[in-house]
Amino acid sequence: MATTPSLARLFVFRGQLSRKIKFFAGLLTALAAIGIWAAAPMLGWIEPIFLPSPWAVLQALWIMVTQNGLLTDAGISIARVWAAFLLSAIMAVPLGILMSSYRIIGAAFEPLIDFVRYLPVPALVPLAIIWFGIGEETKIFLLWLGTFFQLVLLVAEDMKRVPQEYFETAYTIGARPYQALTSVALRAMAPSLVDNLRITLGWCWTYLIIAEIVAASNGLGFVIWTARRYMATDQVMAGVLVIGLIGLLSDQALRALHRFMFRYL
Repeated sequence: MATTPSLARLFVFRGQLSRKIKFFAGLLTALAAIGIWAAAPMLGWIEPIFLPSPWAVLQALWIMVTQNGLLTDAGISIARVWAAFLLSAIMAVPLGILMSSYRIIGAAFEPLIDFVRYLPVPALVPLAIIWFGIGEETKIFLLWLGTFFQLVLLVAEDMKRVPQEYFETAYTIGARPYQALTSVALRAMAPSLVDNLRITLGWCWTYLIIAEIVAASNGLGFVIWTARRYMATDQVMAGVLVIGLIGLLSDQALRALHRFMFRYL
């Protein structure tokens, strides 16, 4: 009997796949994308000035790492993103839980949060400079602004999905409200909470360019924005590639943490 899964079994609706198949499926898709990328400038589909080849981007990346201090810029950007993300999480998790637990708090904060989260962050850059100047505070604020208001509503939804029966059972055996919150609700919502934190960390990275064009002299966003001025497309794509790789590694690390923490799922 053949052990290799048939093609039909791979496309079962909401079916299960082994880690090996998932890995090779992702690898083949990545190789196909790189092949199309390499073929486009080589075959004249797109001018190399607009889309340099993968080899040209790797050459630019090597020069940027060995001569231009790209790793230092990457470290600075990572520090900024994580500072803003942790600040967002520290504020959003308790507020989201309280908004879902007490209707008066949800009624007070949800309209304001809904209003702010629809505001375009680039439009608030001038105000951020007026409020905080051109230092690190402005960059952290812009990254926080693009993350906090999304995360707090996700946390509130996680809390809402905790079954009411859990709380009733806890109260039946004598738990106080704060005990039901810490020992019941937080444990029940923890898997989805960690997943939402992973997702919003990705959102935080998407605001990096906006944050680092504000009178910055370092960081990946500054490197990309500076290269754009000189039409150095290979350097732009090298900077974007680094951001993508950092994001991919961060996401996979958080996925692994999720599997380790919630092995019972």
